Amino acid sequence: MHGLPKRTAAGAAAAYRRVDLDARIEASSGGALTLICLEEAVSALGQALLALERAPDRAPVEPLSRAHGIALWLARSVASDNPLHGPMVQFYGGLAATIMRNMRRASSGELAQARDDFSDLLSAAKSN
Repeated sequence: MHGLPKRTAAGAAAAYRRVDLDARIEASSGGALTLICLEEAVSALGQALLALERAPDRAPVEPLSRAHGIALWLARSVASDNPLHGPMVQFYGGLAATIMRNMRRASSGELAQARDDFSDLLSAAKSN
């Protein structure tokens, strides 16, 4: 990407991330897919926080949209026979609502908390 305008290089990097993510998802199922989604949510919220640091007056819509979609997918994918189905759906739904609210007016504190919540869940999932 050397020599490309900054915007073009960023677009190429984003396209590469999407292709890489698509390939990882295609090759995964069940718990591995959930881990990928949790990792991607943590990454997207980290990117949103960095973007917010650089431009505090502008909500980082692209990474927040990605994190929001992941939170919704996770809420819908909790198995109905999972004993924690209700609390997990509520947890993911709450994170999705927080992320959506931050697409209008971003709060670094709320986004950091959402990232930490996903990160805690990822750590717990990896330890099982």
